[in-house]
Amino acid sequence: MNANQQRPRKLVWPLQAMPLARVLSLSYAFLILYVSLNPFDFDFQNGIAVWAWLDAPLPRFITLFDVLVNVLAYIPFGFLLVFACFPRWRNYVALSVALLLSALLALSVEALQSWIPTRIPSLMDWWANVFGGLLGGLLAIPLGPQWLSGTAIRRRFDQWFGMNWSIRALFILFPWSQIYPQSSWLGVGVWGHVIFGPIDWGTTVINQVVQETLITGFCWLGVALLLSLGMRTKAPQWQILNGLLIFTVLLKTLFTALQFGWEYSFNWLTAGALWGMILAIIALHWVLRFKTGTKQFLAAFCLLAATIIINVMPDNPYFILTLRHWHQGRLLHFNDLMQLVSVIWLPLATIWMIRNFADQKSQH
Repeated sequence: MNANQQRPRKLVWPLQAMPLARVLSLSYAFLILYVSLNPFDFDFQNGIAVWAWLDAPLPRFITLFDVLVNVLAYIPFGFLLVFACFPRWRNYVALSVALLLSALLALSVEALQSWIPTRIPSLMDWWANVFGGLLGGLLAIPLGPQWLSGTAIRRRFDQWFGMNWSIRALFILFPWSQIYPQSSWLGVGVWGHVIFGPIDWGTTVINQVVQETLITGFCWLGVALLLSLGMRTKAPQWQILNGLLIFTVLLKTLFTALQFGWEYSFNWLTAGALWGMILAIIALHWVLRFKTGTKQFLAAFCLLAATIIINVMPDNPYFILTLRHWHQGRLLHFNDLMQLVSVIWLPLATIWMIRNFADQKSQH
């Protein structure tokens, strides 16, 4: 009996430090530095004092979007820092550490931006960052030791995935692969243009609702089946995968609002996307009962079919029109990073599925 067929174990995890939280905190700090300092074209001879922004007048035009983004960017950082402090520092001591480190990171970013011609350091941005770090810390404080030590999280993931770290990473990355605007909701095969090349359909009329239904349905069914291959058979797979889809929808809605404006938050949720999700969810409840070999074949078939449809059929003209409302300057470098995630997710998942198939063969 392999690890995926075993009943989920009820492990007793000790309440101890959570190294993953410390790694994630450091990684998130580097992510903030990358997004805030890109393209790194420093000009150290510009004659501007590194602390000049501290007593500079407030910008004449302050948009709600800029303030909101600066607050939201530091909420995860403050949240992770409270986890990283456990068990040495707890409660409001941990909150103070999170607030201090958030302030120091924001201070460093604003100071370094003084030497980047395309960046404008601002005391308003610094206060928004500090407030975001404080909010993140306050959200983490009420969580008990079971959460702060990572015990509850590790137990849950062990019950779902066992020790399969690769599928955990694919599971966590999938929602983020959908943030970058794509012509099809849940589309994960955009890199296929390299293989198929552009096709001129001329004046041929395509039913966009049917096309989007097929793409969304095939994509989600293929992704869900692929992820289920790395999950324990006794885990509530259908509920877990539906929870992942709901989180992906919420994340997509939030970032669409930030990219296009709140009035366009649900522009991506077309009739085809909605029907595709509904049909895929219903089909998934049935196909999850199939044997592993059948699920492997169906996952590969669905993802290949979706990739072909995405790259062979013409783009949705209505999607092209909505791009006019995309504020290209918003989250510019973050969007570049999310575009990279959207491109590499399917190749990484394909590599994992091939390795999983080879492992299954070797066991038999």
